[in-house]
Amino acid sequence: GDDAWVIFTSGTTGRPKGVAVTHRSAAAFVDAEARVFLAGRPLGPGDRVLAGLSVAFDASCEEMWLAWRHGACLVPAPRSLVKAGADLGPWLVERGVTVVSTVPTLLALWPEWCLERVRLIIVGGEACPAELVERLAGEGREFWNTYGPTETTVVATAARLLPGGPVRIGVPLDGWEIAVVDGAGRPVPWYATGELLIGGVGAARYLDEAKDAEKFGAHPALVSPRVYRSGDLVRNEPEGLVFVGRADDQVKLGGRRVELGEVDAALQALPRVRAAAAAVRRTPAGADLLVGYLVAPPGGGLDLGEARRLLLERLPAPLVPLLAVVDSLPTRTSGKVDRAALPWPLPATATGPHGATGPHGATGAAGDHGAAGPHGAAGAAGAGVLEGTAGWLAGQWERVLGTAPAGAGDDFFALGGSSLTAARLVSELRARHGGVSVADLYAHPVLGDLAGFLDSLAPVQVPAAAAAGTWT
Repeated sequence: GDDAWVIFTSGTTGRPKGVAVTHRSAAAFVDAEARVFLAGRPLGPGDRVLAGLSVAFDASCEEMWLAWRHGACLVPAPRSLVKAGADLGPWLVERGVTVVSTVPTLLALWPEWCLERVRLIIVGGEACPAELVERLAGEGREFWNTYGPTETTVVATAARLLPGGPVRIGVPLDGWEIAVVDGAGRPVPWYATGELLIGGVGAARYLDEAKDAEKFGAHPALVSPRVYRSGDLVRNEPEGLVFVGRADDQVKLGGRRVELGEVDAALQALPRVRAAAAAVRRTPAGADLLVGYLVAPPGGGLDLGEARRLLLERLPAPLVPLLAVVDSLPTRTSGKVDRAALPWPLPATATGPHGATGPHGATGAAGDHGAAGPHGAAGAAGAGVLEGTAGWLAGQWERVLGTAPAGAGDDFFALGGSSLTAARLVSELRARHGGVSVADLYAHPVLGDLAGFLDSLAPVQVPAAAAAGTWT
């Protein structure tokens, strides 16, 4: 049939891949979801569906058609409000939103009271933490975890999640086919892990014919003539699939596909770098952070500020990682880098001898803030004991960023902050300073400056123990 839309999947470097979805696939997707969500209490004209995702993201099609298929109202949220994270929660209440489809990272920023009227929550695009399910799934509300590459029309599998149960990606939608196979292409038994293959009515196509022939084709495990090799590893369980990870080095960061091998190549091309590898790490606050580990030459230092500048020329700004110098890269018996064994949290002083720009041996990505800020690389200024608001604030920064500030002169965005981590930090700060906003953090990105600004606000009453803070 004719194409309904073309979505260009995001890449790390190189040219994004155009994926064409036909009217037949799109209609099948809309009808299949209508049979899954709220089957006993279907969506209708009285519902209000949040439209908060970019139209460049195929999940926006889910938002639109959840409303239009059932005659419900589509409620577009301003992009600035969506990026602000926590500020979107009260807006949902004001607009009477009853249906939300979003990514777990954004959902985690909203207070529970903001979702009291929401009767359907759908998450996808990244792994769903069990804590979210425990907190937000309950009586009177359905909580669904969905999975699907753009190449298989938005969603291929879905699972309703309940408190206390496992986090699954579930079973295929009506009309979709799946198989889980080993390295030789043979179906694996129950409870074994293998690569997920997807066929059926949702199979799309690449505009690039060569790429299409590489990723799509017939497979004996499925009857569909077009089968997509997802590259995702899943555990094959009768109750529904469990996502395990990637068969290659592709990860998702903020909803964007990132080929770690391509980030590795950009890091390895930096002057004076002997070896390098990238990995995604999770901060104590639950945010995913891209970290670049660099090995310096013996007796030599690395100019991490210059390294960051060069990376900004070669990678999209949101994918320039937090940089850290390490003595060596751990390897597996195969000789490949063992990304799971790379140090985290980052050591406080281990990289100083290699000439890192700060005592922590780390410097941040430009992220959404642009350049590293007036203070240059992280840890370059203001080392010493931080007390009072600055000490408490330093602890919040470490929770969100996964690396400790060295002093009052550190810049939040130079330490790896982005719009998402900024939203997370502001959510934490509001426990003590209710009037603070994401815009305030962008206006006061330096720790000492931000601490002074917070002191100028009327504080929220908190227990004395929580208000105290000293950071060394």
